[in-house]
Amino acid sequence: MKQIFFILVAIALADLSFSQTTAWKDDPMHSKLTFIVTHRGFSSIFGLFQKFEATVTSSKTDFSDAVFILSVDVASINTEVKMRDDDLNSPNFFDVVKYPSMTFKSTSIHNTTGMKDRLKITGDLTLHGVTKSVTMDLWFRGTIEDAMSKKTKAGFQLTGNINRTDFNVGPPDPFDISTDVMIKADGEFFKQ
Repeated sequence: MKQIFFILVAIALADLSFSQTTAWKDDPMHSKLTFIVTHRGFSSIFGLFQKFEATVTSSKTDFSDAVFILSVDVASINTEVKMRDDDLNSPNFFDVVKYPSMTFKSTSIHNTTGMKDRLKITGDLTLHGVTKSVTMDLWFRGTIEDAMSKKTKAGFQLTGNINRTDFNVGPPDPFDISTDVMIKADGEFFKQ
């Protein structure tokens, strides 16, 4: 009888440990936040934000209940052309003096494809003083034991599009710079 009791207690404790929320923090050396816009309808301009922090919390190993939080230093934008970066930081576009950060916090994750690693993530994006709900594709690329750090890592890729004019960023005319902005973020996260 004592054996059965101890087995039941062990199972209950195991279930409890699996339901606890786990925090994950991005590895800056292996994470990137990039974007693409179209210039005058026939060429692509690539850029990235060099300074950002991202965290994930989840109680499930498949991250189906995860909450993603991202904070970006907008002034860290880099398109490899200083004159263009200066213009993007100015009141013409991001106005980084007035709006220095961009944030995203997920509100839901859904599996719409039937594949457990391909998800839709919805959340509140705050940019240029405007907050709007956006939905993007999230690819959970799995977990590994990192040989260097001896810690568990999880990998994700987020892709999608936003309309910059929804956030009052830049001129509304799409001829010079497309209003549609393609987002691609790749991240490796350390289990905390």
